[in-house]
This record gives sequence, C-alpha cells and structure tokens, in this order.
Amino acid sequence: MLMLEGDAIADDNFANIVQDIALLNSLGVRLVIVHGARPQIDQALNVLNITSRFHADLRITDQPALNAVRAAIGIVKSDIEARLSVGLPNTPMHGARIRVVSGNFVTAKPKGVIDGIDFQHTGEVRRIDKQAINQQLDQGNIVLLSSCGYSPSGEMFNLAAEDVATQTAIALSAEKLILMGEDEGLPSADETAAVISQITTAELTTLIDDLSGEHEMHAQASLTAVKAGINRAHLLSYKIDGALLQELFTHEGAGTLITADDYELLRQANTEDVAGILELLRPLEEQGILVRRSREVLETEIHRFKVIELDGMVIACAAIYPYSTDLAELACVAVRAEYRSGQRGDRLLSAISAQAKANNIHRIFVLTTRTAHWFIERGFIETDISALPQERQSMYNFQRNSKIFIKELT
Repeated sequence: MLMLEGDAIADDNFANIVQDIALLNSLGVRLVIVHGARPQIDQALNVLNITSRFHADLRITDQPALNAVRAAIGIVKSDIEARLSVGLPNTPMHGARIRVVSGNFVTAKPKGVIDGIDFQHTGEVRRIDKQAINQQLDQGNIVLLSSCGYSPSGEMFNLAAEDVATQTAIALSAEKLILMGEDEGLPSADETAAVISQITTAELTTLIDDLSGEHEMHAQASLTAVKAGINRAHLLSYKIDGALLQELFTHEGAGTLITADDYELLRQANTEDVAGILELLRPLEEQGILVRRSREVLETEIHRFKVIELDGMVIACAAIYPYSTDLAELACVAVRAEYRSGQRGDRLLSAISAQAKANNIHRIFVLTTRTAHWFIERGFIETDISALPQERQSMYNFQRNSKIFIKELT
C-alpha cells in the first residue's frame, strides 16, 4: 500500500518514483496506490476564484469547491496513468506492460456537522471493496485510488488521502503501508541523526502531540494502521531518488519505520487479569452483546480464559467451558475497539481450538446475538438448542434469543 501526496506528483523526482513502481510491478509486488491532490485542488480553486474554508484543519467542500476537487483529482489521476503507460524505446520503462485499474472501490460517507459547521461534501471512508481490489491485484494489475469516494446515493465526497490509504491497508490486511511526503521521516531530537529511523507505536503515541502538519497526519495514519494489525508503516520522502527501493530492499532502509509495540503476548489468564478483562467486556455488556459477568464470577472462572496482553494491558480475551468429553463452549470473545481488524480474534480462536483438541474435545459451540457472520466465516454452522448439552439448554436465555453455532475441530 503506497500513498503519494499531491505534491509528489508535481515533483521532479516523480518520474523516478514511477520507474520504481514499474520495477516493483515487474517483480510481482501487489501494489495499491493512493494519491492525494491538495495542491492541485488549491490551484483549481484559485483558477475558479473560490476561497477555501477550513475548520479544525479540514477543508469544507461545498458544491463550487467540489467542482474544483473533481477537476484536480481527474488531472492527477490521468497524469499518473499516463506516466505508468510510458513504454517507448530508450526509456527506463521500455517494454513495460503495466495495467492500472481505478474505479469506485471506496464507499464514502459525509463528515457531517462538527461544532455546528456542515462539512457538506467533505467525507470519510465508510467501506473498501476489498474483494474487487484483490481480484485486480490477482491479475497483476496496479490499483489506483484517488482521495475521493462515492456514497450509495451517488454523491461524491472529498476525502483525506491518509484516510483512504489507511482504511484500504487495513481492509486488505496489507503487509506494509508506505506514506510518501515531502520530509524524509519524523524529525529526531538526537543531534546525530536527522530523522528517527525506527519507532514503536507506544513511543510514537508519546511523541505525536509535539508533531504538526504533514508529520502529524502521517504519524496518526501510521498509528491507526499498525494498531489495526498492519505489520509496518514507513514514512519516506518523494524527493529522494530511490527511497522506495532502499526501504524495501536494503537492511538499512530509509525514512522512519513504525512497528507494533515490542510486547504482545497471547497467554493463559491469571487473577491479575480480572480487572483488565472486566474493562474489556464492559462496553460489550452494556451494548447487550455479551452477558454480564461479575468480578466474583470472573475470579472463579479465570482459568477458563486466554488473553492477549500488549504493553501490560489486556486487549483481547476468550474463554472455553467444557460440557462433556467431546463438546465445549467458546465464550467471551472480545477485542478492544482500537485493536480490531488485526486478526487477534482469529489468534484466540486458534488457541482455544488447540486447547480443546489437546483435551480430546472435537466440537465447540458458541451463542451470539450480533457476530453470527464472523463465526460463519470461520467454519461454524448454525444449529438449534437441541444440539446443546442438557445443562446448557437449561441456562439458555430465550429473551436474548441468541443464535447457536457449532464447529467440528479437525
């Protein structure tokens, strides 16, 4: 996943970046490119004699401004496609056969009214069509996304390129998110180095309040992506020739690398985790997704739980309750909201399944009111109450009307 600022397309070094992209494509690297268009939008607004309005550092896109956005994004998009189509003799891209595909892969929604200000056609990402994007990537195509999206009603919304890149990376479970801006990376306080070469999300969280402008936007996008399960985020400069290849193919790398916190562990829960599990479960209990459990109940059942701990904090949990020599219940599957989309639920399910099989339990069942599709996608099959052990049938809450799913462990 590669994000290019609108300034990058206008920079003299962009021709070299295009050649690097062509090389990556020829090597079979699956590439999704998101381009910004801020300076091009500003230029289009000036031509149309329209003054931009901002609130909380966000552009308010009214209908006249939207016309400028359309024009600017169209120009940038066509420029990128044209450059990636070059294949003339005596050029670095001679013989290249690059297919660039763009489309309505991004569903957007309005930003709405903030502090009494209606942002009109300024929006944010609602959904990414990951299936359609993956189909194009499977065919060897480069997917090009613009800093805009469309609502189901056909409206166009002006989006932040960082938002599109981050949400697309998360939806695709991308290996890397690369953000190319003007600066080489995050500025270092160490006089011996111009930029921070590597930083964890925990360290970046303490630093981010001191950042501004592009540094802050790219740092926040990186935090969001890595916390959601993206392995790495890279901040590179579009002005440095070869920075993209240097980061990907050399040990020293380039710019700033953002990685997950050093300590994330899936382990058996203990009594010291009770408070953390209670805090994790409380929002889901208040929404009626999970049945409320008291501290006393958790303390007596803590040996049933597995947790994922990150920097001393419980960020996910799940429990197993055996009912016979062959059947057990999977319960209390929960992940903190800011750490979802990182496959932590899958890790817990695998750990619980492995524990069950080690105890010669070959079937697990689950009761759920809101997350049926998640379990269906992981091989659970819907059944009725008669499939439950008699003891569990007697505890079934007909008012909750939970759906029942069961899975054979192979």
